[in-house]
Parts: sequence; C-alpha cells; structure tokens
Amino acid sequence: MDTKNDRDDLDADANDGRHETMAERLDRNWEEILQELRVIQTGTQILTGFLLAAVFQSRFSDLDDYQKIVYASLVVASILTTVMGLAPVSLHRILFRQHAKATIVRTTDRFLQIIMAGVALTLAGTAMLIFDFVFGRVGGVVAGVSVLLIITVLWVVVPRRLRSRFLLGAGADQLGASSGGISTSKARRE
Repeated sequence: MDTKNDRDDLDADANDGRHETMAERLDRNWEEILQELRVIQTGTQILTGFLLAAVFQSRFSDLDDYQKIVYASLVVASILTTVMGLAPVSLHRILFRQHAKATIVRTTDRFLQIIMAGVALTLAGTAMLIFDFVFGRVGGVVAGVSVLLIITVLWVVVPRRLRSRFLLGAGADQLGASSGGISTSKARRE
C-alpha cells in the first residue's frame, strides 16, 4: 500500500525555480548546513586547542589577574562553542528516521547562529587578550573591539544588506542576465 501523500510531490516553492519537493528542499538545506558545520567545527576546535595549550606556555605565569580571568572566560566560551558545534550530530542521531528533518534543519540553523556568536566573542576576546599582554590594556580593548566590529560588519551587516537588496529586486539579475555568474551594470540596466 502506498502511503505517500499527494502533497509530498508538490513543489516546495513554485516561485524559486528549483522544482523540488519539501523533502528535497529539506535534504538540500541539511547538506548546506552540514558544509557550514564542517567549516565552523574545524575553526572552533583549532581555537579551543590553541587556548588550552596556552596555559602550558612558560610566559602564562606572567599574566595578571585580569588576563587570567579573560583567558578562563575564553576557554569556557570556546569549549561551549565547540560543544554547540557538535550538538547537531547528536540531534540528528537521536531523531534519525523519525521523519523530523524539518525540526533538525530548523534547530541546527539556530545552533549555527549561536555558534557564530560564540566564535565572534572568542575571536574578539582572544585578540583582546593577546594585545593586552603585548601592548597593554588599551591596546587589548582596541584590538578586541576592532575585531568585534569587523566581524559584525562582515557577518551581519553585509549579508543583511545583500539580502535586503535581493528581496527588493536588485538580486533578480542573478537569475537571468549575468556574465559568468557575475552581474554587470549593463545587465542590471536591461
């Protein structure tokens, strides 16, 4: 007996030009998320390893109390970020074959947003700690704030502006008139 619902064959979004069912869309979204997770997991694990190894360096004892508190906070943030980066694996394993792909994709998307925030704080804090140790407190604060501002611009502001432009129609030329995948000003005018 065929238990497949006619709705399963419907196009998930008739306006996106992909002609994929909801199941196909969820599979594609999961594959894209997995690629993002692979990148971020590697980065968080390397950063965590760096922070954990730093305590065994001979100059670690030269840190003042403030620097030790910042260091300990960074280790905690980095470990929690790494744990959060691995959480989707557990989520997928537990919900595997439970017809919960939509839940897995939605929850992992939220995990990724939290992971990105954890990475941003850890990177900025690491810059702050290193520059504080080398150049003093002001140098550390300037470095930490600078890294956080750069991350905010590149990870939040630029993508949101591009999304806004795309949603307002400026990105429509990506679907049609473009040169080798790169839009030209002439293509935008036409």
